[in-house]
Amino acid sequence: MGCFNLIISPSLDQVWAFYGRIATMEIQISGLSKTYGTGSKSFQALNNINLTIPANSIYTLLGPSGCGKTTLLRCIVGLEQPDTGEIRIGDQIVWSAEKNILIPPEKRGLGMVFQTYAIWPHMSVFDNIAYPLQVAGVAKETIREKVDAVLKFVQLEGLGNRPAPHLSGGQQQRVALARALVGEPKVILFDEPLSNLDAKLREETRKDLKKFLSRLNMTAIYVTHDRVEALALSDRIAVLKAGQIVETGEPQDIYFKAQSRYVADFIGRANEIPATVLRHENGLTIVSTGMGEVACATGSDLALGTETTLCIRPEMIRLYRAQLAESDTNKLTGSLDELEFVGEVFEANIRIGEVSLIASLDPESNPALNDTVELAVAPRHCLLLSR
Repeated sequence: MGCFNLIISPSLDQVWAFYGRIATMEIQISGLSKTYGTGSKSFQALNNINLTIPANSIYTLLGPSGCGKTTLLRCIVGLEQPDTGEIRIGDQIVWSAEKNILIPPEKRGLGMVFQTYAIWPHMSVFDNIAYPLQVAGVAKETIREKVDAVLKFVQLEGLGNRPAPHLSGGQQQRVALARALVGEPKVILFDEPLSNLDAKLREETRKDLKKFLSRLNMTAIYVTHDRVEALALSDRIAVLKAGQIVETGEPQDIYFKAQSRYVADFIGRANEIPATVLRHENGLTIVSTGMGEVACATGSDLALGTETTLCIRPEMIRLYRAQLAESDTNKLTGSLDELEFVGEVFEANIRIGEVSLIASLDPESNPALNDTVELAVAPRHCLLLSR
């Protein structure tokens, strides 16, 4: 109990149709900056943010604490007022410093799910969900219809009269989600909504949330510092650092084709090896490293002699005990200096010349500490990054 458990059934067809009517919107952000404090004590949380969030997509703002992702989310909602720039939701400008436009949060047509759920303990589940409609002066019969529909939608049917504090953490999260949905928002925003759940429940809820949002075909903005959440949930990701967007892209591109060391390191474990460009041949870039020459499918624009960083994901290293065929590229020989069994893989450190490679090895390979091993890495998994 506690995860969304949103199993689609014919009995929910009318509920899906109820939310399928919502016209979701593209969000355009241009030149957005925000500074807290003044003088020597000032802190620039956002620095000239330019971003387009497509309609009907799950867009994640990813980065460490203090990078500006929550500030950006709060500016979109209207809970923070930027210093410069413009925010457009669909065809409507909701904030513009130059044009002196400020649309209040309640008139932006957005739904918000906070990290802390913001559940009112003195209210029932029904009243928590109904509150935004009550404040807006919606008729009681309409409120009942919409709240009953959304309760069914998030699998809390029959719990409307229960005191909110008597729910589990996962159920309280679903109440927060229902409250964000009941007003039929054009966009729904999430501020680290899974961080208060335990690891197993967080994984289950993440999977169900992905199904849920995809089925709704709704524009969603999701803030997290958790790379697994970002990779699993998103249609696109924007990686932030120190108030700026470093890189945007689809999850697999962000993971396998990062443009900078910062993104490659933040999005997952990686071997980062100093390298120098030696030559270009047969569509590959050959670099010199502390473990020998390595052929890479990237870096065709790098001049000879350029110092760069070779990035190799641990799971892309293939271990062989038999002699490798002559046609194999990037054949390397090393020694297993460290070995740890963690269940699904062996985590290994392989010493090759001056380099110690982290590798995730297939358990069926039965490696042993201090073995001399042969391995290969495909050129397409050898990424050259700016140093």
